[in-house]
Amino acid sequence: MNQRLSAHFTLREMCQSGTAMKRDIKNIPTEPVVRRLRLLCQNVLEPLRLRFGVIRITSGYRCEQLNAAVGGSPHSQHLLGEAADIHIASMEVGRKMYEYIRDRLDYDQLLFEHRMSNGACWLHVSYKPLRQLNRHQAVPYYRAA
Repeated sequence: MNQRLSAHFTLREMCQSGTAMKRDIKNIPTEPVVRRLRLLCQNVLEPLRLRFGVIRITSGYRCEQLNAAVGGSPHSQHLLGEAADIHIASMEVGRKMYEYIRDRLDYDQLLFEHRMSNGACWLHVSYKPLRQLNRHQAVPYYRAA
């Protein structure tokens, strides 16, 4: 789990989860998932970090049990190691990060997510291993449940 996926991201960071720890869920990815996580880190998260400094991943890979525990979609790209949720310190920083990804990086899906129940905001970004399959789907205001 200490393996580096890029200069600034480790496998542990992309798999850690408070929910998994609380519920004793073993959130350990397969080798194909690790390869996809590496591509996500190298092509999206690392350039974002180099531009904005340290970023905190709140959700990366999720095994099926963890995905169900957090109420994730049964078709979530988190299950494949293709997605990460990024904590944003403020709406202004979040908007700048969103625009940077949208305008300068290759990605599959980019959502500026807002949870209405508690006001939390985060960026969800995904990356497919075959670049030609990346849809560049950007949603500037996505309401999470």
